[in-house]
Amino acid sequence: MRIDVFSAKPHDLFFMREAARDTNLELQFHEARLNRDTARLADGAKVVSAFVNDDLGQDTIAVLAKLGVQMIALRSAGFNHVNLRAAQGAGISVARVPAYSPHAVAEHTVALILTLNRKTHRAFNRVREGNFALDGLMGFDLHGKIAGIVGTGLIGTVLARILCGFGCEVLASDPYPDAEVETLGARYVEMDELLGRADIITLQCPLTPDTHHLINDAAIARMKPGVMLVNTSRGAVIDTKAVIRGLKSGQIGALGLDVYEEEGDLFFEDLSNSYIPDDVFARLLTFPNVLITGHQGFFTREALRAIADTTISNITQFHRTGAALHPVSLPD
Repeated sequence: MRIDVFSAKPHDLFFMREAARDTNLELQFHEARLNRDTARLADGAKVVSAFVNDDLGQDTIAVLAKLGVQMIALRSAGFNHVNLRAAQGAGISVARVPAYSPHAVAEHTVALILTLNRKTHRAFNRVREGNFALDGLMGFDLHGKIAGIVGTGLIGTVLARILCGFGCEVLASDPYPDAEVETLGARYVEMDELLGRADIITLQCPLTPDTHHLINDAAIARMKPGVMLVNTSRGAVIDTKAVIRGLKSGQIGALGLDVYEEEGDLFFEDLSNSYIPDDVFARLLTFPNVLITGHQGFFTREALRAIADTTISNITQFHRTGAALHPVSLPD
């Protein structure tokens, strides 16, 4: 059975081939992102594997259906970029990777917090230029600070454990409280209390209609002045223009992003010899208290191996039984 892998980078080739080594799957890799124009490359494939910035809207799915594609195997936990209704109507199954390494994203979140706080990225550049002055590099002790975690799934739970280990008072917000998180020492509170009390706010929630632009002007106004805000979940959980206004006013004292709501035209590509076409993103880069990474929170050997293994398992199970191990379907 032929599998066409879109948005394929060198690490995808290595880990996907390794995961499929003992199967009879034929993997074909495409560097191009999957959209309605590139979908025709999947002619002859029964399964396409897509990543977070591939376009799996109605038009793309219509093309895939005409080509006889039977399954979309996502190499991600999130599926907000998939028109599930269109897929269901076309008879195409959708599967995802519900968990790979929650430690990878949680640890990257802490890396952003520590870097923003102790300004090690700025210190690195100064020292390389022979500047050993400490002015402008002052941080604060994480011990004793209040950290708010929005979303306590697998990643949020690991993050709570790490931040409790630093000696933070951890507040959590999630529509489905987890007893394990409370056992770690965190306390569930209403969102308003979290926003108003936290010195550091991290976003670990999925992108849904309820969480779209969860962090907007009204939410920012309720935050503690000078708050540190970190998003390693999905870009559109934040209203970027509202965050820029918060940075300009000083309400947001530091911002760490590993995701961006319009990242599809930027992330995972080398634009160093070109220019950044997104004026909003370019504006973010002008703030000295903003740190952005290009959706690399998942990027560890352990996570990539788990993503590939689960993706191949979804496909082989679908091939044998007609149902993936981790299907995605429309809510009831």
